[in-house]
Amino acid sequence: MRFASLSLVPVLLLLLRWEPFTEAMINPVDFLALQALRKSLDDLPGSNFFDSWDFTGDPCSFAGVYCDGDNVTALNLGDPRAGSPGLSGRIDPAIGKLYALTELMIVPGRIMGSLPDTISHSKNLRFLAITRNFISGEIPASLGELRGLRTLDLSYNQLTGSVPPSIGSLPELSNLILCHNHLNGSLPRFFSQTLTRIDLKRNNLTGAISQTSLPPSLQYLSLGWNQLTGPVNQVLLRLNQLSYLDLSLNRFTGAIPGQIFAFPITNLQLQRNFFYGVVQPANEVTIATVDLSFNRFSGEISPLLSSVQNLYLNNNRFTGQVPVTFVDRLLASGIQTLYLQHNFLTGIQISPAADIPVSSSLCLQYNCMVPPVQTPCPVKAGPQKTRPTTQCNEWRG
Repeated sequence: MRFASLSLVPVLLLLLRWEPFTEAMINPVDFLALQALRKSLDDLPGSNFFDSWDFTGDPCSFAGVYCDGDNVTALNLGDPRAGSPGLSGRIDPAIGKLYALTELMIVPGRIMGSLPDTISHSKNLRFLAITRNFISGEIPASLGELRGLRTLDLSYNQLTGSVPPSIGSLPELSNLILCHNHLNGSLPRFFSQTLTRIDLKRNNLTGAISQTSLPPSLQYLSLGWNQLTGPVNQVLLRLNQLSYLDLSLNRFTGAIPGQIFAFPITNLQLQRNFFYGVVQPANEVTIATVDLSFNRFSGEISPLLSSVQNLYLNNNRFTGQVPVTFVDRLLASGIQTLYLQHNFLTGIQISPAADIPVSSSLCLQYNCMVPPVQTPCPVKAGPQKTRPTTQCNEWRG
C-alpha cells in the first residue's frame, strides 16, 4: 500500500507542473488564427501594441484579446488611446476561423487591402468596426450572413462599389456607419426595425430614395455630400423619430414637408440641394439647428422657424419680408445664428440702432433690400451688400 502511494507522487508532481499550461490552452484553431493575424499585422512606429503577443504564453492574456473559456470572443486590435499610431498590414482571412467572435474592432492606422470575405464565418459577430484605415475594394455581400450584427462601422476608408442589399436585410442592425468612402450606387432598402443610425455622408451615392427604404426607427440620418436625387417629402414623413438629419450637398428636388418641423429635430442640414417650394413648419417647436442653405427653396419664410436657435436659410430663393418674430427672438438672444444672405428678401423690421447681442450673428447681405443694420457676415457671403435691382425685378416678374 505504501509502495502504491509512493508511485503516485511523480504523477501528481507532473500534473502540478503542467497545470498552468493546461489553463493557458485555448482552442487550437483560435491559436492558429491569432498567429496568422499577428504575422499579417505590425505596429506602426511609436506603437507597442503587439509587445504582449508572446505565443509561448496564454493568448487570452494578450492585449486586445478577450476569451470565454477556450474561445476568443472579442478582438480590439491596436492601442485605443487617442493619437496612438495604430497598426499596418492586411487582415488575414484566418480571422474567419474565430468562430466564437462577437466583437472585432481595429483602431485607426494604415491597414490596407480588402475586407476578407471570411469574416462572415464568425456567425456570432455583433460588432464590427474598422475605421480610419485604408481598407479598399467592395463591402463583402456575405456580411449579410451575420444575422446578429448590430453595428457595422467601416467609415473613413477607401471602400468602393455599392452598399450590398444584404446589409439592408440584417434584422438586428442598429448602427450603419460607412461615411467618408467611395461608395456608389443607390441606397438599399433597410428592413431592421431597430435601426437608429445611418451615416453615409461623403460618398458617391446616386439615385432616388424610395418611400419605404428607411425604417421609422431612425434617429440619425446623414446622407450629405452625395449625388442623390428626387423628392424626399414622403420619405421624411415616415421618419418621426429623427434627432439629426443631414441631406446636404445632394441633388434632391421637391418641397420639404411642413410636418418635418413638428419632429424634435436637433440638427437639420439640407444645404446645397435642389429643392423647390415653400418651407412651412407645421407648428412651433424648439430646434437647435436648421440648415437649409444652398438650395432653391422659395416663397416666404414662415415665422414658426423663429424658434430655431441656429438657422441657416442663406443661398436660396426666399422672398418677402423677414417675419418680425425673428427680430424679437434675435434681440432677446433666442436666436444665436440667423443667416439670410443670398435670397430675394425685401425687408426686415429692425432699427439701425438695434443692440444685437454679442452671442448672436445676423447676415442679411445680397438680398432685394439695403440691410438696415451692418453686421459681420461669413467670408463666403462675398462683398456685395445688395442684390442688383435687375435681378429683383426679374424675380418678381
